[in-house]
Amino acid sequence: MSIVDGTSPSLAAADAVPRATNPWRRFVPWQGRAGRVDLALMGAILAVVALGVALRPLKPFLLASHPVMLEFLTGDLTAIGAAAAFARIGEAPLWLVVVAGAAGMVKLDWLTWWTGRQWGLGIVRMFTASERAVRFAGRATELRPWTLRAAVVLAVLPGVPTAVVYAVAGMAGMRLATFLILDFAGALTMTGVVAGLGYGLGQRAVDVVLLVDRYASVVSLTAIAVAVLIPVVKRLIRRR
Repeated sequence: MSIVDGTSPSLAAADAVPRATNPWRRFVPWQGRAGRVDLALMGAILAVVALGVALRPLKPFLLASHPVMLEFLTGDLTAIGAAAAFARIGEAPLWLVVVAGAAGMVKLDWLTWWTGRQWGLGIVRMFTASERAVRFAGRATELRPWTLRAAVVLAVLPGVPTAVVYAVAGMAGMRLATFLILDFAGALTMTGVVAGLGYGLGQRAVDVVLLVDRYASVVSLTAIAVAVLIPVVKRLIRRR
């Protein structure tokens, strides 16, 4: 079954479209005036980012008290490992840890797929400054179907530009159902590996999680302080 069901934007076509001259236009992925779909999709993306920021200071607290909930909310590998460690001592069924973790990793990936379908190379340019990645995305429709499918499954691996791969899948015309199946397969594999490690460590991992919980306030405040200070330090370095 082919994953291409329509004409997708190519690199040459995208480059043929005049780039907007207004400076702020480089921060949006669409050309011309934004439509309702553009605004709704961008609003959803900003909401996801805001949710991630809001959850960050809560992670140390939820890690020890509700690790399964945390892994579903964030898809965080640390939370998956912690939940599996609690499963080892009978606090939660292991199957629930694996399913919740995989669901947490993929639950919003369809938005990224949609951005590729809606904006093509515009969203890729927002995700990465790498011209190599942009050229790869521009040739997405020329890839063999199995290559793109494999890329979606392997996108969960560390170091892979996950958002770019998912956007390219949408841009290349991959059907949403196909994308979701492949995406979940990759997430389920990764979750299984991490959960297996956490389950194997058992009580030792739980003890570490509980130690984090004891100093949760300090950890949260430190994380917030670091997030605020890093941009300030970078600006100071550039000025010097």
